[in-house]
Amino acid sequence: MMTTVDLIRHGEPVGGRKYRGQIDDPLSEKGWSQMRAAVADHCPWDTIITSPLTRCAEFANELSERHQRALKFEPNFKEIGFGDWEGKTAAEIQTEMPGALEAFWRDPIKERPNGAEPLIEFQKRIESAWDKLLTHHSGQHLLVVCHAGVIRMSMQYILGMPPEHVFRIKVANAGITRVQIDHDGEKNYPQLIFHHGQL
Repeated sequence: MMTTVDLIRHGEPVGGRKYRGQIDDPLSEKGWSQMRAAVADHCPWDTIITSPLTRCAEFANELSERHQRALKFEPNFKEIGFGDWEGKTAAEIQTEMPGALEAFWRDPIKERPNGAEPLIEFQKRIESAWDKLLTHHSGQHLLVVCHAGVIRMSMQYILGMPPEHVFRIKVANAGITRVQIDHDGEKNYPQLIFHHGQL
């Protein structure tokens, strides 16, 4: 049995690029255009699963209603929490805390911002979301509307990467990543089919 999962990152939110984390900004007009262009009139999915944050959920709801597809909310697919950095641009962080960004990119486990969700805890909840997805939707073609961090950690889950390397993966707004999981009895054999691809 084969399960296919397409993960799409939300488009640009209101306020532009920043360390948004779990701040619940909606999509900007540009963000809506990016999402609609990425999907166009395609809807090969059996079920749409979304992060509950507005920048994902509103588009997922529109797509679900337009194509009459089941819509499910998965809280564990929320973005990683960035603590004190939430709502700040990279330039603002550099000015306020010189060297902090570079330290985080080098070691996101030990050098996370104050109040941020620990990377290993984020890894655990993404794995939990995947386990639930594969338990309840095996054999389906799914769309998961989510965040850059979620896609990075999902690729870690699929490829068995060290979690501290996930921020080396670039994820564009409205970028699509496809994963397939071959189920053989109780074992799952996942493959990354494409990243930043097209439908």
